[in-house]
Amino acid sequence: QVRLVESGGGLMQPGGSLRLSCVASGGGSLNYYPIGWFRQAPGKEREGVSCSSDGVTYYTDSVKGRFTISRDNGKNTVYLQMNDLKPEDTAVYYCAARFLGRCQPLLQQHYDTWGQGTQVTVSS
Repeated sequence: QVRLVESGGGLMQPGGSLRLSCVASGGGSLNYYPIGWFRQAPGKEREGVSCSSDGVTYYTDSVKGRFTISRDNGKNTVYLQMNDLKPEDTAVYYCAARFLGRCQPLLQQHYDTWGQGTQVTVSS
């Protein structure tokens, strides 16, 4: 079974950039699965941020034009490039894989395996 590991989080000032990585471990491959990025801020529900499947990408409105999802199949990695970060982007970010279907709808109940999360804090 695919196991996912996120990295790349940290503390960044508003307007800065971070790139999150999601790597498959344990012999699994991300190349064939829809992959989603989610985030959960303190006291809030987990929300879908972006996803990718079959060459199609999706972004929630609050990150359009600032975040970019991409894949490197050779490295078995999915990235989330986050630019122009805002304090409201502060959250734990998770990547998740879905075994059937496409990446949308980007709802957590449709995703089958999750990483442990990486903290992103945007603050001056």
